[in-house]
Amino acid sequence: MLQKSRKLPGKTRALLQSLWIGAPSSAGIRTSQADMTQNTQITGGCQCGVVRYSVETLGRSSVCHCRMCQRAFGAFYAPLVIVHGLEWTKEQPSYFASSNISRRGFCNQCGTPLSLENVDDDQIEIATGTLDDPERAPPTVQINHRYACSFSDGIGALPEPDKDTIDGNDAWNATVISNQKP
Repeated sequence: MLQKSRKLPGKTRALLQSLWIGAPSSAGIRTSQADMTQNTQITGGCQCGVVRYSVETLGRSSVCHCRMCQRAFGAFYAPLVIVHGLEWTKEQPSYFASSNISRRGFCNQCGTPLSLENVDDDQIEIATGTLDDPERAPPTVQINHRYACSFSDGIGALPEPDKDTIDGNDAWNATVISNQKP
């Protein structure tokens, strides 16, 4: 089990939170609590269904471009959302201490990245894609953008494939029987 590290000095802690974990809403980043915390249950979990969770409310949703997040997610960036009132409702995740100030929760059965937890406070971020309804947490800010892969800003502008390729992909996808849960 990861032990808590020593408390960081206030200025260092605030800097790390604003750069790495993400700036608080008071720093001018708009967090739409009304849009992200409807009165329906907020749940999610890993792809194999072994680890499940529920949360009371969602906070700021972001994408982080730091190299640790890139490696943890095996992707160009990590979509994360701050959660409040997290309860692991099925199995607990396993953890990897990715730095001296954080640990990352994951399913030890299927490998799904689930959480990023700051060990010096109670802030927990959940991998947005693990929400049963990720549409509830659209990103509102990019964190550590200076570490972004040089091509990541242009991903949304990439062309879609031609109609034959789309039809081929649709036909292939129709044959897939997912083992993901729920």
